[in-house]
Amino acid sequence: MSSTAFEPLASILRPRSFKDYVGQTHLVGDQAPIRKMVEQGQCYSMLLWGPPGIGKTSLVEVLKHELDAQLIYLSAINSGVKDIRAAVDAPDDLLSQRKIVFVDEIHRFNKAQQDAFLPFVESGKIILIGATTENPSFSINRALLSRMRVFILNALSDQELGDLLEKATQHLEQQKSVQISFEEGVKASFISHSEGDARRLLLSLEIASDSASDNVITRKIAAMSMGVKTLNYDKNGDAHYDLLSAFHKSVRGSSPDGALYWFVRLLESGGDIQAISRRLLAIASEDIGNADPKALQVCLNAWDIYNRVGAAEGERAIAQAVIYCALAPKSNAVYNAFKAAKRDVENNAAFAVPNHLRNAPTALAKEMNHGKNYRYAHNETHAYAAGEQYLPEELSQTKYYQPSERGFEKTLSQKMAFLRQLDEQHQQK
Repeated sequence: MSSTAFEPLASILRPRSFKDYVGQTHLVGDQAPIRKMVEQGQCYSMLLWGPPGIGKTSLVEVLKHELDAQLIYLSAINSGVKDIRAAVDAPDDLLSQRKIVFVDEIHRFNKAQQDAFLPFVESGKIILIGATTENPSFSINRALLSRMRVFILNALSDQELGDLLEKATQHLEQQKSVQISFEEGVKASFISHSEGDARRLLLSLEIASDSASDNVITRKIAAMSMGVKTLNYDKNGDAHYDLLSAFHKSVRGSSPDGALYWFVRLLESGGDIQAISRRLLAIASEDIGNADPKALQVCLNAWDIYNRVGAAEGERAIAQAVIYCALAPKSNAVYNAFKAAKRDVENNAAFAVPNHLRNAPTALAKEMNHGKNYRYAHNETHAYAAGEQYLPEELSQTKYYQPSERGFEKTLSQKMAFLRQLDEQHQQK
């Protein structure tokens, strides 16, 4: 049996030219940057960033053929610095050929391994193309990143997946000399289940076509071939932080439906409930604050319930807190006030504590006037020492906390207005 007998359909259908390439029209369509670059006979070192199965490796194959270049493939999973240098220093098959070094999963290389490419990229000895599913800003060192152009590849659209499905079906029909048919809705199921991933689509189709009786792909066979649907998620990668960001912004935007959807997405993707609960508490302080002080307690109670009764009941308690926070009145006044106070402490000199606010536990401290003229608020009308100054003199006019007119902060705003009125009356005496 030949070694190609088990070559996956995705590999067999890998394109060799732009006309056969599916997707990424913003990069390879007419007048698009990569297409124009190749038409001008140029190729620069680049990073191809995007989710799995969207054509990063296929695009490199197209570049190889369009530019008639020598392609050296390295996998960051099992290659080291020695492999990098051996690949770069390997003799060209043809002296006239350009040398493309393609590194799949380049984000898995450590700094030393990435640095090994620098002199060769700098001199133009190689064209380095890296494929990554991780944000290059975090996973690629700055020295290498500054020498490479970053191109973002997108998940394939339903239309593009549909075109690929038709092309793959025609190939299988020619290969097997049969006519393949699909039960109603099966093609749409293949496309939906693939979620923009061409490799997943082709694998599902390949398994289904091998399993079909009389070359009819039924809904049952399609479901078997697609397997269990898995969500795109990486606890330490972009997907995790993107989902958390969408969750946070939905709660901040007072959308209980959006907040619940992203909460469930986090759960179903294997997200850590502790991380979700911590983020919810942060939202209760940052985006709700004193507009509804109960939000913090609701979140703490929900988290406590989860830890006491487990996921089955506890997730519902967290969901309750999510809805409560989404519909709570919003204010970032506490967040802004805290940031402003931190900014003053970091940027200004350490102003002295005013004498009347200093502690006076000893006779010497009292002789130095520590605590002198301090007014005990509980002995004043309204338990408020009108006109008293509690900030350093240099910051006496500073107002950090500016409550909103929403929720409980409206009451706090009214209280602050009343206290300012008392201050003004005191000053007029």
